[in-house]
Amino acid sequence: MTPLELHQAVFLLGPWLIGAFLDILLQGVLFGQFVHYAQWYHDDKLGLKLAVVGLAIITTLKSIQAFALVWIIFIRHFLDLPGAILLNYTTWWQSGNPLMVAAIGLYVQTYFCYRLYMIAKSPLPVIPIAILFVFAFAALSAATYFITISDTLGIGRWFAAHLASVFAGDLLLSLVTAYFLIRSKKNVLPQTVGLITALVRLTFQTAAPAATCALLNLVFSQIYDGNENITSTAFNMMLPKLYAVSMMWTLNARRTIGAAYGTSRPYTNASSADRTTRRARTGRNDPDVELGDFGGIQIHTQLDRHVDVWNSDDDVKQDGLRIGETSETSVTVPVTQKAEF
Repeated sequence: MTPLELHQAVFLLGPWLIGAFLDILLQGVLFGQFVHYAQWYHDDKLGLKLAVVGLAIITTLKSIQAFALVWIIFIRHFLDLPGAILLNYTTWWQSGNPLMVAAIGLYVQTYFCYRLYMIAKSPLPVIPIAILFVFAFAALSAATYFITISDTLGIGRWFAAHLASVFAGDLLLSLVTAYFLIRSKKNVLPQTVGLITALVRLTFQTAAPAATCALLNLVFSQIYDGNENITSTAFNMMLPKLYAVSMMWTLNARRTIGAAYGTSRPYTNASSADRTTRRARTGRNDPDVELGDFGGIQIHTQLDRHVDVWNSDDDVKQDGLRIGETSETSVTVPVTQKAEF
């Protein structure tokens, strides 16, 4: 093997191999998260269950594609280095790989945009972020077209537009979500402040891995010529799985956070049957704590009536009440707090 062929094997084929390994590794993490979700959240709304099922299907299919891609490159084209390299531009399962990645990313970003809508109680903060994500997907679609015609300049420009939009959208989504969570502190009891702080921390923890991967993807795609080095492909292959992990991390964290801060949905020790019984007894559903409705504070007003009797009609209390007169004292006591996320 000549030095040129070695360079091509390492930097034009190697990233596919590394990216596929990372893809399949993270899929194993996702399978564990899916199992935990199925065990803990039997009574979630149907829409949320379907969203998780959809995520499981598309991420599994993506791992199958990654495995098949590696098999074709390194087994079927074992002695055909030029042919293996040309697969980047001539086969749909490789030239369309970035579009598959973007589709899974958009799927997860849609969930987090909906979550922000539920937290903010308004579509206004969501619309600009959603526009960024839609533009990012459109830019990647354009980049995929330029991949099929081997236009390196067009690929670089649209790929950069896609990754920059994704990174900006992810950052804005995290910051705006944290802002509305922090703002909600004024509407809850002091005991709930710790819950909100935990949710803010969770927002950045779940967003950090995917955002970091997208940033590295952008940097390496701009540093190197795509005809000489595609290191960014390794980051691009693992990016959709990091998005999926962040979504499942957010959903499954409800159990731990709910137990730690005593929300009205104690996942740690209440079975699905127990929660169903509680709904039948109380006549109301458990809150959708994954979507961010804090609901404020319910107030109970208690009236205490006092009757004062005196020996003489002329006797007057210091507060001016005579015989038979009553006074009412209104005492406002917080008795219920709804803390949902």
